[in-house]
Amino acid sequence: MRYGANDVLRDVRFQARHGEVLALLGPNGAGKTTTIEILEGFRMRSAGRVDVLGADPANGDERWRARIGVVLQSWRDHGNWRVRELLAHLGSYYQRSWKTHELVEAVGLTAHAAKKIKTLSGGQRRRLDVAIGIVGRPELLFLDEPTAGFDPRARHEFHDLVHRLARDHATTVLLTTHDLAEAGKLADRIVVLAGGRIIADGTQHELARQVAGEDEVRWTQDGTHHTRTTADSTGLVRELFARHGTAIGQLEVRRASLEDTYLALVRQEEMAAR
Repeated sequence: MRYGANDVLRDVRFQARHGEVLALLGPNGAGKTTTIEILEGFRMRSAGRVDVLGADPANGDERWRARIGVVLQSWRDHGNWRVRELLAHLGSYYQRSWKTHELVEAVGLTAHAAKKIKTLSGGQRRRLDVAIGIVGRPELLFLDEPTAGFDPRARHEFHDLVHRLARDHATTVLLTTHDLAEAGKLADRIVVLAGGRIIADGTQHELARQVAGEDEVRWTQDGTHHTRTTADSTGLVRELFARHGTAIGQLEVRRASLEDTYLALVRQEEMAAR
């Protein structure tokens, strides 16, 4: 993607598999929004090839659009609509939509189904955004910061919903978020975009190996604290107990968190670009 003489995206290559939850991560200005808008068919690319559900998004017709769902960071809605009425109305445009009461229950709005949208709290409106995005039972769902404004319980319930969509309905989910803990919980695979290009693609464990390479194992023995880094933490733990048995205490294995891995990857990219 090029604006004037500036390449915002270059040589971006990745694939989302059927029924997979894929997280697209990257710092502000990395090109995430542009990438997503190209995939959704809302922005024309400058060059390259894009295939979404067997079609070029630039030429996607209404039948193709009915197969995708989009949850934006915010949605300008009609405040005087009632939740149940709006979802029933939107569902009428799709051949395979959710039953309205099931959808309302799935996003945790049953107690608010008869309320006008303008009376909902921020978190409740965010749940409605999600309901609007999945009302047509999409084969591919784009989620942009989906749980912004959710309390911990609502976030947990939403994570369960995403897993059910992928597992039970074979929905492919493309997630963009700055909540790295959320990405770690939801994503089967993670793609990191920085400086307009893909700098990493793999599972959380694969990316951690790529950056850090080793786990950190801590334990005490005879009152002395020990720390060792190793590429095989399981083997080290077995060896420790085989040699020292119950003399081993306070055992802790620390693998690099997704936040550790992400920051290291972005830092490496920034240093390489200097």
